[in-house]
Amino acid sequence: MADTAAAGQRTYGRVYEGLRAYGLITAMWIRSTMAYRASFVMTTLGNFAATGLDFVAIMLMFSRIDSLGGYDLPEVAFLHGLSATAFGFADLVLGSMDRLGRRVRDGTLDTLLVRPAPVLAQVAADRFGLRRLGRIVQGALVLGYAVVSLDLAWTPLKVLMVLLALLSGAAIFCAVFVAGAAFQFVAQDASEVQNSFTYGGQTLLQYPPTVFAKELVRGVTFLLPLAFVNWLPALYVLGRPYPLDLPAWLAFAPPLVAAACCALAMLAWRAGLRSYRSTGS
Repeated sequence: MADTAAAGQRTYGRVYEGLRAYGLITAMWIRSTMAYRASFVMTTLGNFAATGLDFVAIMLMFSRIDSLGGYDLPEVAFLHGLSATAFGFADLVLGSMDRLGRRVRDGTLDTLLVRPAPVLAQVAADRFGLRRLGRIVQGALVLGYAVVSLDLAWTPLKVLMVLLALLSGAAIFCAVFVAGAAFQFVAQDASEVQNSFTYGGQTLLQYPPTVFAKELVRGVTFLLPLAFVNWLPALYVLGRPYPLDLPAWLAFAPPLVAAACCALAMLAWRAGLRSYRSTGS
């Protein structure tokens, strides 16, 4: 019991140190950003406009069609809003992880290793981009439009499902960011591979699963469980059956899936960090 308690205290201490270091570094970058407020406003608006083009494309499609894969515009907007908002939070918190490959390649990761702060917290907070708030606002606005437009009988359980989907979806995307960064210890500058699963995965989830082949739907359900970000909980809220005929109770599994993904991502990160060897220069 004493050993277990001591291990728990050490784990708590490491988590606290990581969060504290992350908070201090992000606060530094926020102060730096707000020193040029006009630039911050313009880049945030640019981020908002750039991410909003995805939904503009969907609206243009619906100007020519009545449904997409059997889903009308408010239903597709609901999928888009859930995935965009969840991904926006993950991108805000860990969007800088794709820079790790360059640090591994040029050896600048060594400077982080000698500092008295967890490496993961330093990498995650490096060049913290407050402008990414534009993506969150855009996703939230689309989600709000969908909630108002959907002809649904909202219940407390459905409202809770939306909140759980946002939190769990953000955690799943965070796990993908960390796992992708761990892969860069081996592949070095492979940020585009990581982006194909993060930004590419978010784009995939904007559309109904019925427009994709069942093999792809199986892959993002059982291999890389992005379907738990919004497809499963959203289809439960919308009263739609899942294309793979999975049981309805899986719609409540995103928190467990998110916890498992985060645990696996941390194991991958630790393995990658242990395998790191400096450039030798």
